[in-house]
Amino acid sequence: MRLENKPFLFVAGLILALFIAFILWGAPYFFTPLQLKEMSSTFGTGTLRAEVKEIIEEGQVDLGGLVQDYQVMRVELLEGEYQGILMEVDYGRRQVRPEGIRFVAGDQIYVTLGQRPDGILTAYYVETIRTWPLLVLLGVFVCAILLISRWKGLRSLLAMAFSLLVIIGYVIPHILAGEDPVTVSLLGSAILLGVSLYLTYGWTLKTHASVISMALVLVITGTLAALFVAYARLSGYGSEDALFLLQMSDMQINLRGLLLGGMIIGALGVLDDLVTTQSSAVFELHHTDPGLGFSQLFEKAMRIGQDHVAATVNTLVLAYAGAALPTLLMFTLGGGNYGFLLNSEVIAEEIVRTLVGSLGLVTAVPLTTSIAILLALYIHRLPADWRALLGPEGDGHSH
Repeated sequence: MRLENKPFLFVAGLILALFIAFILWGAPYFFTPLQLKEMSSTFGTGTLRAEVKEIIEEGQVDLGGLVQDYQVMRVELLEGEYQGILMEVDYGRRQVRPEGIRFVAGDQIYVTLGQRPDGILTAYYVETIRTWPLLVLLGVFVCAILLISRWKGLRSLLAMAFSLLVIIGYVIPHILAGEDPVTVSLLGSAILLGVSLYLTYGWTLKTHASVISMALVLVITGTLAALFVAYARLSGYGSEDALFLLQMSDMQINLRGLLLGGMIIGALGVLDDLVTTQSSAVFELHHTDPGLGFSQLFEKAMRIGQDHVAATVNTLVLAYAGAALPTLLMFTLGGGNYGFLLNSEVIAEEIVRTLVGSLGLVTAVPLTTSIAILLALYIHRLPADWRALLGPEGDGHSH
């Protein structure tokens, strides 16, 4: 057997083995319909779309010292048993409403129906329909990505769609089916990792370095998360959404595992950006000056990585602080004890999430840099057929 055929025969055998394993295990696992128990009621159940036909009345009302505007609207139900029926809905006469939002004829809203003791059907305002503005924003976002990144932007959009598909089609159903959230999240992250990076950046050494680095960093991040969730005695009950899920579901869901799984998936998005940027920096530096040795290349690439990780960690902290801002404001107004606030599970969860994610980022920089440098400097020692099989260095660069 000739030497040049060995790499391709090896890959062909590996692909065949993976295909057989997928047929025997993967296909039944991923494509067998899951038997999920439906909740008796859930978010949005019982709401109907309605269109505002006219404003019947406008004015001001005093709600216990709070003076605000109100509107009474005639709306037409657009779906359900009473589709086409005109009903009256008041907005702001009985409940606090935000300032600056007024309805006009043609606006669409969500309403819920009720029945008074005398049998008369009534409708109540629930929410504004925002589908069109969201679609416009999505269109602007897609156009901007395609304009700036072109074909790579298109591949990134496809990768984003695939990521959402995995989360909605695999992670969520399997957790609701009673499987361990950590196992499901790790497997889902591995699928996202492999497909998304290769779909976006292609089969290159830069992508190989990013995938290997992110896999190792995810293991480190998951281990740190598990250790500190247990050490801090976090139960997963700090989130109101988790408690709401537990109350509405008939099955037992491991909330601590759900917390860990959320940390792993959350870290994946930030790590994707960092390891890819760091790998690109290494290969660009090597391409600019092929004479740089390991230590010189590592030093130059680490300068870039240090700036990136500092900015990313600050972004993480600000993002979590922004999410918890209403809680902090409420606690401050109540004159609460900040020592107790830090020890409350809802805040402690975010602290652990932020610091564990930041530790993952810090670890990713030297790890990704080292792996990328090893590939950049020593890939030429492999036989030519193996180098060809592994692909080019990156966009527009060959070995």
